[in-house]
Amino acid sequence: MVNVNNMATHEHDYHPPGLQHQFEDMKQQEESVALGMWAFLVQEIMFFGGLFTAYLVFRSRYPMAFAAGSNHLDAFLGGLNTLVLIVSSLTMALTVYYAQKGKRMMQVWLIILTMLFGTTFLVVKYFEYSDKYHHGLVPVTGLNKRTKAADPNAPKTEGTYVNTRSEFQWHDEKGDKIILEAREKGYLTPHEEIGYFTNGELDNNKVRDKVRIFFWIYFVMTGLHALHMIVGLGIMMWLLWTAWRGAYSADYYSPVEMSGLYWHFVDIVWIFLFPMLYLLGRHFLAGGH
Repeated sequence: MVNVNNMATHEHDYHPPGLQHQFEDMKQQEESVALGMWAFLVQEIMFFGGLFTAYLVFRSRYPMAFAAGSNHLDAFLGGLNTLVLIVSSLTMALTVYYAQKGKRMMQVWLIILTMLFGTTFLVVKYFEYSDKYHHGLVPVTGLNKRTKAADPNAPKTEGTYVNTRSEFQWHDEKGDKIILEAREKGYLTPHEEIGYFTNGELDNNKVRDKVRIFFWIYFVMTGLHALHMIVGLGIMMWLLWTAWRGAYSADYYSPVEMSGLYWHFVDIVWIFLFPMLYLLGRHFLAGGH
């Protein structure tokens, strides 16, 4: 004879894979997780939004200085990193797809590919930062390469920078020429007239300080983005381990989906950073207006 009470007890004790005890069912859990993740992403948008606003305010005041700074960034490496992150978004999206299908090994391989692309991005960023370090373009005194002339009486050759105090250095004769030409044509903003010139003469120290603002924003924004990428790689390591153990299936894949949302957010932030920092204003020093 079937014991109805025992059947009811067993049905009550059953939990779908991945269901946490504080939720009534998988639908409620998925909705709660998605709400929490989107709330987190919204505050991240507001966080980066403040930095984007700072960039726009200062660039509107000193567009020529920002153009000069932008021309000292490597647009090829920036474009390469953009491509790398776009492809990593594809592999992340495919990871979610195969998690929904319950294909464990496809998840594992795609997570590994995503991590390789993320690591490639950070390696490229390391070479960019290293170049700024060697050329004295880090806006913090003490974080640039210390250089000195072999012979104090020897003339400095073009492109040779002497930086005994590890300070921010700026040497751009072409940029200075463009600023003077822009002034003659009436292109400079009122802030630039005050910010670049002293007694009607171009003040190299003033120009350097305005370009330094650009590099401050560059390092803060790209540095925070790189930090988010490192956090994303940590998430991918955890996701790789759990996917290897077969934790995700058609019934339970929300951790993969939420991790994918974070990864896509980091990629989208870079999609905005690349043109703002690397491309806008480059036409000034290329002969455009």
